[in-house]
Amino acid sequence: MKISVIGTGYVGLVTGTCLAETGNEVVCVDIDEQKVQKMRNGEVPIYEPHLDVLFERNIKANRLNFSTSLKEGLDFGEIIFLALPTPEDEDGSADLSYVLGVSDNIGQLITEYKVIVDKSTVPVGTAEKVRETIAKNAKCDFDVVSNPEFLREGFAVDDFLKPERIVVGSSSDRATELMQKLYKPYVRSGNPIIIMDEKSAELTKYAANSFLATKITFMNEIANYCEKVGADVDKVRIGMGTDSRIGKRFLFPGIGYGGSCFPKDVKALHKSGKDDNYDFHILESVIKVNKNQKTALIPKIKEYFKNNIKGKTFAIWGLAFKPETDDIREAPALDIIDTLLKGGAKVKAFDPEAMDNVSKKYGNALDFGTSMYDVLEGVDALIICTEWSIFRTPNFDKIKDRVKEQVIFDGRNLYDTQDIEKEGLSYFSIGRKEINFN
Repeated sequence: MKISVIGTGYVGLVTGTCLAETGNEVVCVDIDEQKVQKMRNGEVPIYEPHLDVLFERNIKANRLNFSTSLKEGLDFGEIIFLALPTPEDEDGSADLSYVLGVSDNIGQLITEYKVIVDKSTVPVGTAEKVRETIAKNAKCDFDVVSNPEFLREGFAVDDFLKPERIVVGSSSDRATELMQKLYKPYVRSGNPIIIMDEKSAELTKYAANSFLATKITFMNEIANYCEKVGADVDKVRIGMGTDSRIGKRFLFPGIGYGGSCFPKDVKALHKSGKDDNYDFHILESVIKVNKNQKTALIPKIKEYFKNNIKGKTFAIWGLAFKPETDDIREAPALDIIDTLLKGGAKVKAFDPEAMDNVSKKYGNALDFGTSMYDVLEGVDALIICTEWSIFRTPNFDKIKDRVKEQVIFDGRNLYDTQDIEKEGLSYFSIGRKEINFN
């Protein structure tokens, strides 16, 4: 099939590349000429495991091409994916200006039947708005479909090629048939393509992300309470997770969620509810708790250093909001860095992929290391913000030799408290026993 993808951000590029991988011919369209030229040269503009291999393979096979011309994309594809940004507006709502702006242009440019697919995460009723916007100028038939993405950063290629489910919101038999044909190669193992109306499809994405964010936040609240009463959140988590009604995933406490999806989607659903005179009281609490959780390590750090961090130097392991990505949007590490810098401390940081993005934000305000141990030289304490696998089994002797206070503040509960105690390191984590040799 011939497919066009409008927008080459995270969702658009993964979608276009993975669609090409099953033999479709794909044109990805973006207004950024420099970015398009780099992609034509085989440069992947984002970090996502395994994407580079598929990207290169499909460019060489001439199944994946790039353009700056919206008209070229619309003329080429029988299915047009809109993978456009929907940034958070000042009031928490999703900004649809990019989606509706391109929709207006689509209405002026299409000359034959097309299926327009909302791939971006959008509020309930967006498909209707897109349809109305295109219809103002269109002189041919078209259909608008809602097809939300469920891609986890760090696992996006696998999620696309082997999805747990595919949700298609469509009221058109013609469009539905085309979407089922397109996605058939991805569900050969029997996972479902779920057909529903457009509004239900739009809400499904927000509901799924908001529920997962709520699950994370609930566990963080349990962890905070464990600290008050002397319980161990790891034991509580295991006890809860073995209940099949609850499940063990998303029960790991830490310093809050971040990224491009959960924060934005929770706020957007909360705001959409208010617009329709409905209060999502749970989501309001989730937003509040998560904001506070991002700096949950700060009181522990300040108490350890007797409320005086001025002139202290801290090493931070992990800057991305989660491992296997270079995405720093809403990353808890940034909240911690801001607080430390404001308090007069110095920060040395290391992350396997996200240092370039953080450097653009902070410039010379941070020192970046070439390795995880390099940033430990002469620091007063180590802070862990992202659970990259390379941080899970460190050389503790190297930590003790380099960190002056021999203390770790772990926002991701990477280490067993008994093992750390045997190492003779002071250790502060989330919802577990504190070890303090100071």
